[in-house]
Amino acid sequence: MDLGQQDFNRILFYEQARKNAETTYAKNPQDVENLTNWAGVLMELSQFQSVRSDSIKFVKDAVSKLEEALEINPRKHDVIWTLGNAQTSLAFYTEDLEDAKPYFAKAMQWFQQALDEDPGNQLYMKSLDLARKAPELHTEFHRQMVNQQVVAGGSSTTNTKVSKKKKNSDLKYDILGWVILAIGIVAWVGMAKSHITPPPPR
Repeated sequence: MDLGQQDFNRILFYEQARKNAETTYAKNPQDVENLTNWAGVLMELSQFQSVRSDSIKFVKDAVSKLEEALEINPRKHDVIWTLGNAQTSLAFYTEDLEDAKPYFAKAMQWFQQALDEDPGNQLYMKSLDLARKAPELHTEFHRQMVNQQVVAGGSSTTNTKVSKKKKNSDLKYDILGWVILAIGIVAWVGMAKSHITPPPPR
């Protein structure tokens, strides 16, 4: 994956945030806010992995942190909502729609549960609505990814390949944007509470 300076700075920032979360966890493993923040950081870092399996590993690690947080406080709706985002991310990182469907189903359950805990929350309502449309987006996303890879692979010039790669990357962020934005909000709020100055959300 080609990284610009901004992305490189973000990776450095989130890597440091991950280390801080690990240190805080060692001191207080019952800190729900820290576990939630840690999960958000891991999900942010998943975006920068060049291999899909590595991205999935980061998100699954985030899920384990969120589940641990729920064991401490089972009704914390922001943790429940973040679990929905994690399941949605796992679904989009899964190429086969049939394999992705269980993740989408879990995401909807988590979003609904978060809304049940905090009725009227507009963000949770929007997440639930988008989750219903996610399988259709998944199909279109992976179809266009394949098509663009084929076109890029058949290109005879380096400039065209770079252009296609950029479009491919842009499409990925368009499809996953609402998920990543939500994850970014979680990480932003968590780090603000920890008195860490985060980079501006994209």
